[in-house]
Amino acid sequence: MEKNEKLISYVKAPLIFVQESFSTSRELFEQVYERALDMGWVRKDFLERIEQREEMFPTGIQLERFGAAIPHTDAECILTEFVAVITNKKPVSFNSMEDKRKRVNTDIVFILGLNQPHAQLEMLQSLMSLLQNEIILEEVLTASNAEQLLYTIKKNDL
Repeated sequence: MEKNEKLISYVKAPLIFVQESFSTSRELFEQVYERALDMGWVRKDFLERIEQREEMFPTGIQLERFGAAIPHTDAECILTEFVAVITNKKPVSFNSMEDKRKRVNTDIVFILGLNQPHAQLEMLQSLMSLLQNEIILEEVLTASNAEQLLYTIKKNDL
């Protein structure tokens, strides 16, 4: 990964949702979609395609103390690259990446809006190292606003 291709360069304040309460992953996707569409960052088919992809290839990850998900969709839906970050006040259920029949209650969701094929793998690797660092992850999860969350990512050089 190039030095400037860090998480911080893709996380943009309009797509940070802190301490949110969503009933379902669909509701969460709709919120991100509406805001990204308003910004002109995604095509109209983004919502449908991210839901289809999540159905086929679930992204829920059970960590030791937390649950996470990293949904993404096809590059052609993305007009401006981003990583949306959603921290959940109450966990949102996603199907497990390891076993579609199992559910993961997610505390944090990263929606990847990337349109460069190589960027996807690099961003997944970067996010996995964040998810494996419980100290940083806890700081991200307890951020009370977008500025705090961005500061945590920036100071940890992610």
